Amino acid sequence: MTRTSQKMTLEEYLNYDDGTETLYELVNGELVEMPPESERNRRIAMFLLVYFAQQGIPSQRLTMKTEIVVSGSRATTRFPDVMILSEELETALQGARRSTVMPEMPPPLLVVEVVSPGQENRDYRYKRSEYAARGIGEYWIVDPMQQTVTVLEWVEGLYEETLYEGDRPIFSPLFGNLNLTASQVLQG
Repeated sequence: MTRTSQKMTLEEYLNYDDGTETLYELVNGELVEMPPESERNRRIAMFLLVYFAQQGIPSQRLTMKTEIVVSGSRATTRFPDVMILSEELETALQGARRSTVMPEMPPPLLVVEVVSPGQENRDYRYKRSEYAARGIGEYWIVDPMQQTVTVLEWVEGLYEETLYEGDRPIFSPLFGNLNLTASQVLQG
């Protein structure tokens, strides 16, 4: 990931256009170029998107790479791999010129991050605290290197985590018992 040293406000970032298709996150006011997704991570995210659709989540409430503004020491945005929107958030995003969940909008119901090599701290530590501060009810960390799925549930201001490996069925606070295991998710 490439970082710039120039600090930006959220407004400057939201209006930034370098004329390329490069994807950027704003991390504590710094523009951070996001590397292309690996094929394995893309397949896992797509598998989950299809799985959630099969569970009856309407397609307009399922999204990949929708940006969310989170709190940091300065302006910070993230691009989760998969997001499930509430009905209220879906309505708030209708007609927006940019698919960005702004601070005044309700949080998504679920955010999923698929860990990339060398980015473990970003997903396990930084995003965990950012998503908690945003009040996101459920956060999944899918880690292909560790072969685990961590489900974090927002309980009284903190995330409580449950680790899933192998053929252990995943329980989701949002869905209840799923007919889904960590092995199935990781095979994508």
